[in-house]
Amino acid sequence: MEIWQCVEGCGACCHLDPSDRPDLGDYLTSEELTHYLSLVGEGGWCINFDHATRKCKIYQQRPRFCRVIPETFEQMFGVERDEFNDFAIKCCQQQITGVYGKNSPEMEHFNQQVGTVENLEFRI
Repeated sequence: MEIWQCVEGCGACCHLDPSDRPDLGDYLTSEELTHYLSLVGEGGWCINFDHATRKCKIYQQRPRFCRVIPETFEQMFGVERDEFNDFAIKCCQQQITGVYGKNSPEMEHFNQQVGTVENLEFRI
């Protein structure tokens, strides 16, 4: 069974370029959208992403929209708890593909960690 997990050293989700996410206003409150946009730095990367370590500098205090947990996905995207795992895997695969490429080492590492054999096609 494929089980979603955050893969250390990836950071694809920290690429916040709003042009890659034109529907932000559909799932973020206006306050969250303002906060999200304030985090976008050079090259579309989050200002709290440490490129050297590929880790979040504020991980414990990261905003709600950065938390990949069933409650957040239900509130933001209407994803039921029993659908969370598959949805989260597909979201990560989509983001990793967009940032690093479909055949990147990051995608290979993610798929190995979650037990996925192939890259699933998906769009939010």
